[in-house]
Amino acid sequence: MSDWIQSIDHVQVAAPPGCEPEARRYYGELLGLRELIKPDSLKQQGGCWFASANGQQLHVGVQHPFTPARKAHPAFAITRFDELRARMTELGAEVIDDSAIAGLRRFFSYDPWGNRLEFVERSA
Repeated sequence: MSDWIQSIDHVQVAAPPGCEPEARRYYGELLGLRELIKPDSLKQQGGCWFASANGQQLHVGVQHPFTPARKAHPAFAITRFDELRARMTELGAEVIDDSAIAGLRRFFSYDPWGNRLEFVERSA
């Protein structure tokens, strides 16, 4: 096995032009990710960058024409599973429970543009 790849630096999801306000509401306010300042050389492309508490990044990039990713998806390892699931439901996000993998609590949802997202909590 090679040691070339140490970790995943970031994941990018696509969104339509003008997505920034909804990206900030969904990824920033709802999911609690911290917005990062994009490099000046990339700001004109639009979109937003976010980071989790441990520094892993999610980039929302503008794609034109836009088509949501309905199968490919990032998966977020989460804590307080029931709390996040309830918060998302209360705020109108679709939550699709899945128990296909033993020892893994998970559900799927979609961002404001229809990109699939997975949320997982491993059993102790």
